[in-house]
Amino acid sequence: MRPLARVAAAFAAVVVPVTADAQTRCTESTRFDPPLRILRCTDGLTLEAERAAPLRPVDRDGDGQLEGAEIGGSAVLVTLPPRSNTRRGGFQILTPHAIASVRGTIYAVDVTTAKTSVFVARGRVAVARRNTPAVAVTLGPGEGVDVSEDQGPLDVRRWPQERVKSLLERFGR
Repeated sequence: MRPLARVAAAFAAVVVPVTADAQTRCTESTRFDPPLRILRCTDGLTLEAERAAPLRPVDRDGDGQLEGAEIGGSAVLVTLPPRSNTRRGGFQILTPHAIASVRGTIYAVDVTTAKTSVFVARGRVAVARRNTPAVAVTLGPGEGVDVSEDQGPLDVRRWPQERVKSLLERFGR
């Protein structure tokens, strides 16, 4: 079975291939404690999604290298090593509220119906509202931002250890 077909089968109705003929250089596996779906790509990118997370990998040009992923709810932990083949334009996580763009980092994105929360464990992440991508903030290690539908400024904060621990425990960290 082709790699993208394995991913599509694993994610059932929540993953829709961008193009029918696209082949990713990623493999999918399942972890049970905590319950996660893990997508590992040959360039070092790893996406760890909670099992309930509707995650859709994005390979716009069909070259087998993901440019991003869309998540509509729940949480995903993204690991993109600094020395991996950097994608032209970076890597993006798209949510209903926000766009998180990175290179060489570890970060988590948690999506609810009311907001998207982005936390950076290592590296730097640019975060913008989906409807105003030109206005972005940059998060560093230990920082996070909550993006809701209101149009106020994005408020970057150092997250309390309890909030960080609560989020990362969902990924067994």
